[in-house]
Amino acid sequence: MLFSLFLSMYLVTVLGNLLIILAVNSDPRLHTPMYFFLSNLSFTDTCLSTGTIPKMLVNIHSQSYSISYTGCLSQVFFVLVFLVSENCLLTAMAYDRYVAICHPLMYTIIMNPSHCVMLVPISLFISIVDALLHTQEVLKLSFCTDR
Repeated sequence: MLFSLFLSMYLVTVLGNLLIILAVNSDPRLHTPMYFFLSNLSFTDTCLSTGTIPKMLVNIHSQSYSISYTGCLSQVFFVLVFLVSENCLLTAMAYDRYVAICHPLMYTIIMNPSHCVMLVPISLFISIVDALLHTQEVLKLSFCTDR
């Protein structure tokens, strides 16, 4: 029962995000900075869900609630990467809306396509560096050892 509940929620999440990505990429009217960031946010959300839910589903199905040391570290790393990346993309979306509302005449100059495309790898770089630093700190914890 619990397995099917979480599996259905996971599938709805993944399919909903993929539908958003497909809709944004297929309609040329949606090729604006706001929808570009929304599409990237949907991709990040899909990756975040895929980084945690499948292992949880395996644990529920097999009734074995353990994870290896390397599995724990990799899951911590990827969750942190996608969480920080999601926050950076939300910040970029907020900046996009700020420019659209407060500086409408300068919007096309400030939020040009190259600027928007540049913000995505920058957010990914920031999130990877942050995740590496935090995962390195997890290595120092006494209870985080291989059992």
